[in-house]
Amino acid sequence: MHRCRYGSVVPKTNKKFWKTKRQGNVERDKRNLRKLRKEGWKVLVIWECQIRNTEKLINKLKKFLLS
Repeated sequence: MHRCRYGSVVPKTNKKFWKTKRQGNVERDKRNLRKLRKEGWKVLVIWECQIRNTEKLINKLKKFLLS
């Protein structure tokens, strides 16, 4: 999980469930990224908040695709 103001909002109800779920998602994502990289894949993660600035997004995509 990344650190932006949108991703750090804690739900007001069922906090324990959401904390456990988020942590499980983080661990799953790390495992999957490791597996993909080990198999030779280049991986680019784009968070929803990053698509708001299209200029930055385009630059990020270009840099990734041209590297």
